[in-house]
Amino acid sequence: MFNILVVEDNKNTARLMEVVLTQNGYCVLHASNGEEALRVLDDKHIDLILVDIMMPVMDGITFTRVLRNSGSKIPIIMVTAKDSQEDIRKGFLTGTDDYMVKPIDEFELVLRIQALLRRANIAAEHELTIGNTVLLYDSFTVRENGVDYELPRKEFQLLFKLLSYPNKTFTRRQLMEEFWDSETQSEERTVDVHINRLRDRFKENNDFEIVTVRGLGYKAVKKENV
Repeated sequence: MFNILVVEDNKNTARLMEVVLTQNGYCVLHASNGEEALRVLDDKHIDLILVDIMMPVMDGITFTRVLRNSGSKIPIIMVTAKDSQEDIRKGFLTGTDDYMVKPIDEFELVLRIQALLRRANIAAEHELTIGNTVLLYDSFTVRENGVDYELPRKEFQLLFKLLSYPNKTFTRRQLMEEFWDSETQSEERTVDVHINRLRDRFKENNDFEIVTVRGLGYKAVKKENV
């Protein structure tokens, strides 16, 4: 399932988008301004962003500029009431991938999202490629040098998360909160156990390794020969 982040300060508009996107099979997260959206991106894997321009704290133009300057290539659609040629030009120069003027057509929005996900090379099965290693999210399958095998769900999700953000450190607490029910009695040691299993499974992998960041958590690092 794809994760779409809706960055919109109008609660009614955000709710309408959530209903439309959920009905079409997407998982929806919400932020009410750019700063809040950046915090969401620190904790969650996001496949596409819908962002308004006029918002308090940090507007959509500034948010998009910050994201692009950081090197992020997450597809962005600006959805806004600002419809002048100069506004549209500014949006695209800042780094948005598409631009829609309110009120939006729900069917057209879904079509544009689908097209952007395809163009971003995010395959329908949620595919991630690192060298000769391919992760297929919907089936929790890893393909190494053409050989497929399935991983336990939690191990696969951890691996997909780490490899989606090479060199980014995730704390044990961040990983716990994303992949384990906060109401369970699981401890952060659980993350260590799953990471150790992944390390053992992929100790001969030539594409990546999982590195411990002392006192913080873990990160995935691409090997130099990739």
